Amino acid sequence: MDVAEAIRAALDSLAAHKLRSALTMLGMIFGVGAVIAMLAIGAGAERQALELIQRLGLSNVLVRARQQLKRDELEEMRKKSLGVSMRDARAIIEGVAGVERAAPRIEIETWRILAAGSNTKAKVFGVSAGHDQLSDLEVASGRFLDHQDERSHAQVAVIGERSASDLFGFDSPLGGRVKINDVWFEVVGMLRNSGGSRTLGGVTLGSTADEIYIPVTTAMRKFDRDSLQSPLDEIIVRLEDDVAPREAAAAIRALLDRLHSGAEDFELVVPEALLEQSRRTQRLFNIVMGCIAGISLLVGGIGIMNIMLATVLERTREIGVRRALGARGLDIRRQFLIESFAISAIGGLVGIAAGVLLAKVVAASAGWPTVVTLTSIALSTGVSVLVGLVSGIYPAARAAALDPIEALRYE
Repeated sequence: MDVAEAIRAALDSLAAHKLRSALTMLGMIFGVGAVIAMLAIGAGAERQALELIQRLGLSNVLVRARQQLKRDELEEMRKKSLGVSMRDARAIIEGVAGVERAAPRIEIETWRILAAGSNTKAKVFGVSAGHDQLSDLEVASGRFLDHQDERSHAQVAVIGERSASDLFGFDSPLGGRVKINDVWFEVVGMLRNSGGSRTLGGVTLGSTADEIYIPVTTAMRKFDRDSLQSPLDEIIVRLEDDVAPREAAAAIRALLDRLHSGAEDFELVVPEALLEQSRRTQRLFNIVMGCIAGISLLVGGIGIMNIMLATVLERTREIGVRRALGARGLDIRRQFLIESFAISAIGGLVGIAAGVLLAKVVAASAGWPTVVTLTSIALSTGVSVLVGLVSGIYPAARAAALDPIEALRYE
């Protein structure tokens, strides 16, 4: 019997016992499906983390005003510290080696955003020129804010795609006028949508589709701010390429501790550390899910071995006849190995489809990004085939070792 004939015989044997074959394949299907879905979720989470880190800036250190403090705590802190301010930005540039620039950011509390009879809800930020480069923002049309806008306290704005659609419909927003609270702004640019809101390590970035940017100097002059709040919400510190972010963060913390007289009204965020933390968490997740999928594959392999051993007993007389007609032990061994391989291969293929479908269901229902890669498909298929072959070795060897005369007498 050649290999092609052995494969046809194996498929015929599986087709003759459809229910038994399907139940035997379940372990492979669940195992392969779990591996693909797990790796797809992991790859999607890693891509999301990388996109967030890209917006935060891998070479940046963020100085943020602490939020959600009680009013009495703020009153006590303000006796010692002004909060995160322009003074901090200047001190960081002058006192910390390797700092390229320090850019302030303010979030403005809004109660209305209007244009041409339409309104929208959006987050409004006062930022400095070049903020688009620091935060990896992409301008779809028009321009971003520049230094002249800051110096002249210009009433200009760059808006997100969804805000532009809400306010101006299908018309171009460029040159249009937007009223934020009681102040009118001219739209000079529109941002490309960066995707949905993302959170990593307690840091949340919203979608640029619902964001509006104005010059920070205009924000400080035109909009009132609670006296207990920090003058700034955030300072983005861009480091030179050869500077280690964690070492720079330690120097910045020491400097700000002195400037703030020990008041804990600020916090530092190091995107590089967030990325490493995300990868550690992802590795742990992959290990746990891999163990679960591995157990499922192991159970599937045991099921295949069990069925193949039962098949050996069921076909003992057939083995005796074949041996009497001149079949070698190698032919018998190959026949059962191919059957075992066929079970695992078919189960693996069905498992791939199940895994891809599960990944899409998770992405649609939970809102998690998933990425099915060729690596995950190759890995899961290879493991399932290997399990099938290993599971078939013992039954195949046992079938080949049967004595032909005893096999012919078997009933």
